[in-house]
Amino acid sequence: MKEHESVLVLDFGGQYSHLIARRVRDLHVYCEIKPYSAKIADISSAKYKGIIFSGGPNSVYADRAPECPKEIFEIGVPVLGICYGAQLMAKLLGGTVSHCKVSEYGKTLVDINRDSRLFNGMKKSSVCWMSHTDRISAAPEGFKVIGKSDACPVAAMENDEKGFYAVQFHPEVQHTEQGTEVLKNFLFGICGCSGDWQMDSFITTAVNNLRETIGSKKVICALSGGVDSSVAAVLVHKAVGKNLTCIFVDHGLLRKDEGDEVERVFRKQFDMNLIRVNAEERFLAKLAGVSEPERKRKIIGGEFIRVFEEEAKKIGKVDYLCQGTIYPDVVESGTGDAAVIKSHHNVGGLPKDIGFTGLVEPLRYLFKDEVREVGEKLGIPEKLVWRQPFPGPGLAIRVMGDITKEKLIVLKDADAIFREEVQKAGLGRKISQYFAVLTNIKSVGVMGDGRTYDNTVALRGVTTSDFMTADWARIPYGVLAKASDRIINEVSGVNRVVYDITSKPPATIEWE
Repeated sequence: MKEHESVLVLDFGGQYSHLIARRVRDLHVYCEIKPYSAKIADISSAKYKGIIFSGGPNSVYADRAPECPKEIFEIGVPVLGICYGAQLMAKLLGGTVSHCKVSEYGKTLVDINRDSRLFNGMKKSSVCWMSHTDRISAAPEGFKVIGKSDACPVAAMENDEKGFYAVQFHPEVQHTEQGTEVLKNFLFGICGCSGDWQMDSFITTAVNNLRETIGSKKVICALSGGVDSSVAAVLVHKAVGKNLTCIFVDHGLLRKDEGDEVERVFRKQFDMNLIRVNAEERFLAKLAGVSEPERKRKIIGGEFIRVFEEEAKKIGKVDYLCQGTIYPDVVESGTGDAAVIKSHHNVGGLPKDIGFTGLVEPLRYLFKDEVREVGEKLGIPEKLVWRQPFPGPGLAIRVMGDITKEKLIVLKDADAIFREEVQKAGLGRKISQYFAVLTNIKSVGVMGDGRTYDNTVALRGVTTSDFMTADWARIPYGVLAKASDRIINEVSGVNRVVYDITSKPPATIEWE
């Protein structure tokens, strides 16, 4: 991404590093995440406009606490430390960090010094989100205290001459009243960014890079019909035309009638070379008896590649595989020492003997809403761009436990009813993702004059902008009631429907 000015988020193990990056992107500044163990030479050579230290769950004095080399302060670019990152800056530069007598969690009133460039144009007192049990008790030499709270004597500090700034609170979260202003001031007032990260320029750069990378060679695209793979396919098609062949693997784990719809759109509407592989029996055989979700993902990812290899041999020499990997896939599959939330079949499940010259992943650095924006600008129909997100492993991770054809039929029918009722209520664009899950739970019910012992279906709906964090959707009771009634009456083998009201975190969006 050398074509754009960029900022680095150095990840110290917190799950919110991605949120910092997303907020920076919202301000049209390209941002990427690297682990705290990244080499100083690599960071320096990347010529970042600024560096942001993320928060993290550790104490800076704990054994094996994540720590970057002190030399990072000699690179010559501004540095902003957030929470743990602020404490680490203090420790490395000679300040003192100590345990709080009174911890601060949640909304906290912070008094700030508006003369600081970091707080330019802000109110004198601001509600900020705190989450810490340690605090900076003494700022390093050369630093000035520019923010205080009742329990935190150094809620913010700066060495403006050297370009070092630190805040104990979290400006990236929505609960911090003027958090966006803090990030704006750092990016534009201090780092001198111009905000050149625009989707139009991304498309031009991406297409040019794809032409340069692929040249006259052949590429196949892993097309699922979802937003990510669809936008990736159109980008590559724009770059190399008929040298792209899209391979659509219908593994039997798609939503109801989805296979036929995908084929119709891409073969007729986009005039792409498309091969449809009907491989339901093959995938179900590989998944027979497998209940553990990570094994499901690995099996499906591996089998996908095997199918691509086989099809590639039929059409001649193929050099590249294109995938719709996006940034949350990469971050959630682990950055440095950060915990792996789940492996994605685009990231962690690829066989080492992949059989192609290389991968092209044109969306690897984009968040979901950025992918949609690219899709709209490429002229992809709105219905497809705003299609419900769908995981690569498909319904395999929405059937809890082992997978059978009979279970898939139940889930497909229940899911189709739920999505239809949400759309009929005019909520399709207001809810970011909504779907049904066939739980591995059976319960007693009463239908007619008899007792039943049948499946429980869980409904899930979330609202989010980046799919890295999400809130459960407040779907009106009437819509949920209609969907539940229809599922019970129209889908054989279901006698109970529940609605998931858990946000991410602590849950993930998917159940497996």
